[in-house]
Amino acid sequence: MVESRISESEKITINLGFVDLGHIDLLVRDGFYSNRTDLIRTAIRNQIDRHAEVVRQSVVRQTLDLGLRHYSREALQAFRDRGEMVRINVLGLASIAQDVTPDLARAVIASVTVLGALHASSAVRAALADRTN
Repeated sequence: MVESRISESEKITINLGFVDLGHIDLLVRDGFYSNRTDLIRTAIRNQIDRHAEVVRQSVVRQTLDLGLRHYSREALQAFRDRGEMVRINVLGLASIAQDVTPDLARAVIASVTVLGALHASSAVRAALADRTN
């Protein structure tokens, strides 16, 4: 019904003070990291690891699916045919296939909560706007 997809990443932009940026450049220049992105990714992973138990408890408490979840047209049609509604609760990436119509999405998706990224057509996003947290 719901299948996993190959890993993808999302680009983010951050603003840093000049002194922080200078420190990053110094660490890169001195060979501690290969580039700015390497340092920032490492810092983020270290913070996630530092709070791993709290995150794990929150994922369980909020019944979040961890990772990548893809909702195909066929899977959503099967839910509709069984008269079932889907609650999308994902920490990671949730994607809704490009061939899913707004009508199908509204017929079977009760709610959307994504901590990370949601990939869906703009028409499906608009159709689910009142169901998206």
